[in-house]
Amino acid sequence: MKHALMIWGGWDGHEPKRCVDVLAPILQAHGFAVEIHDSPDVFLDRDKMHALSLIVPVWSMGTLGPGQEEGLLDAVRSGVGIAGWHGGMGDSFRNNPNYQWMVGGQWVAHPDDITDYTVNIVDHEDPVTQGIPDFTMFSELYYMHVDPSNQVLATTTFDSPAAPWIKGCVMPVVWKRMWGQGRVFYSSLGHVARDFDVPEVVEIQTRGMSWASR
Repeated sequence: MKHALMIWGGWDGHEPKRCVDVLAPILQAHGFAVEIHDSPDVFLDRDKMHALSLIVPVWSMGTLGPGQEEGLLDAVRSGVGIAGWHGGMGDSFRNNPNYQWMVGGQWVAHPDDITDYTVNIVDHEDPVTQGIPDFTMFSELYYMHVDPSNQVLATTTFDSPAAPWIKGCVMPVVWKRMWGQGRVFYSSLGHVARDFDVPEVVEIQTRGMSWASR
């Protein structure tokens, strides 16, 4: 059996506990034994971390303390997969740039707050996005700083009334990458738990977690 660690906490506005309640049963339905923690101190337990198949961080904002960042990054580098979404992985640990390097990006703005936008699938052959058509979202739309080495699977194009100077900017939404021997999957779709009511969002996240897991 594969073993997944979900760690939740931080700012309540991203509904970390509710997101765990949505995604943990999905992982269990796909054959994972799921262990849930509410403190990043679990990253200090090297034996536990290195025995995992998958890490799903559901931590909003916050900071990783001494040893916590190293424990997490070392586990992924050794081959443990990591997968997440905006409210749990892309707007997390803002003062930890090595964590952001591992993720492959970091949220910096959502100039129009909640808005309608289109997610365009750009890789129709990858198992994470294969067979999924373009779809629309009504949620926060994220401007991000992203790593050029990411393998981008989906994008969106900005047409922002609040920031007209970024009109036409094509922004990655879903990507995957490697960190050492570990697979990293990220989707910016997931401001709050109800975003996973969108079938394409939950399907992409489910496939991404499965892909990332060793």
